[in-house]
Amino acid sequence: MTDDIRRTIDAVWRIEQARLIAGLARMVRDVGLAEELAQDALVTALQRWPETGIPDRPGAWLMATAKNRAIDHFRRKRLIAEKEPEVARGIADDLAAALPEPDARIDDDIGDDLLRLIFTACHPVLSTEARVALTLRLMGGLATEEIARAFLVPEATIAQRIVRAKRTLGEAKVPFEVPRGSERVARLASVLEVVYLIFNEGYSATAGDDWMRPQLCEEALRLGRILAGLAADEPEVHGLVALMEIQASRLGARTGPGGEPVLLLDQNRARWDRILIGRGLAALDRAEALAPERGPYALQAAIAACHARAPTSAETDWGRIAALYETLARVTPSPVIELNRAVAVAMAFGPAAGLALVDALAGEPALKSYHLLPSVRGDLLEKLGHHDE
Repeated sequence: MTDDIRRTIDAVWRIEQARLIAGLARMVRDVGLAEELAQDALVTALQRWPETGIPDRPGAWLMATAKNRAIDHFRRKRLIAEKEPEVARGIADDLAAALPEPDARIDDDIGDDLLRLIFTACHPVLSTEARVALTLRLMGGLATEEIARAFLVPEATIAQRIVRAKRTLGEAKVPFEVPRGSERVARLASVLEVVYLIFNEGYSATAGDDWMRPQLCEEALRLGRILAGLAADEPEVHGLVALMEIQASRLGARTGPGGEPVLLLDQNRARWDRILIGRGLAALDRAEALAPERGPYALQAAIAACHARAPTSAETDWGRIAALYETLARVTPSPVIELNRAVAVAMAFGPAAGLALVDALAGEPALKSYHLLPSVRGDLLEKLGHHDE
């Protein structure tokens, strides 16, 4: 196999994998089986395409091949169970009718299928770690080895999480569907949490020597953009996309020549990606148009937008940021948010005002081991000239 053919197949798989698995999962009602069928189709492509060439419509070819594997699977299953070839043929015929023909468009209902897939992969029945791993595997198209490397854990650990996640979904009989009403709201929160966790692990890595892992930021952004297209009427989806776009715009300025971290106020804003900022502000406008009463992600995006709009750190509208943090603290009460508000208040109204808020947080159990609490307090004391403290 030539390198060009292999690269082309890799690119096709990267583009088609999520849609292929999503379409198959709708048909066979089993995420694990859908992934196996898709992988079988990929293996067949690796065997045949170097000889026959890349098909004109590679996605349709993969779907047709996976369809045939699905028919074979259900035929064998029914034969083993009942030893009745006639019944097996009937099952195969029914399945064939449900699956698209080789020349049919594979993106029929594809938006719904992808939305079902991401809601299934992020189902609360799974642990947070399992949701992250399964989402990156099914929707992000990352191999187990890539996920393990990104999170600095053994490949076997990630493999076990993915296997257990698929088994748990099957045992819990989680339906392959987009939930409705209040359940959809609850499940959407889980989906957004997973996407943002992926982004944050790339933006500020929690383990290893690297300050950032841009690949994870890119994957989270890609997932967020897909979700925004599939759930266009959900304001918090656009709020999250806005937040990630604006934060990602700073990636190139967050490290110095030697790889050292550069704090926000010290960053060279000429290195911020203006295209990403523009996309983020547009997504924020969309979120605010859908829901004037902003949710947590839209509020955080509005805070990020204050920094993005300021030509220099000195021109930052800290009063507005402090007000946004106050609103955010009411929407999602958290001592960490209160600490961030204290910093904004200090920047807007002076270190003494900020220190009063920080001191009020001194007894918070959640901040007992949080290194930024004494760090912020020390900075404010220094600005006030209280060097002994």
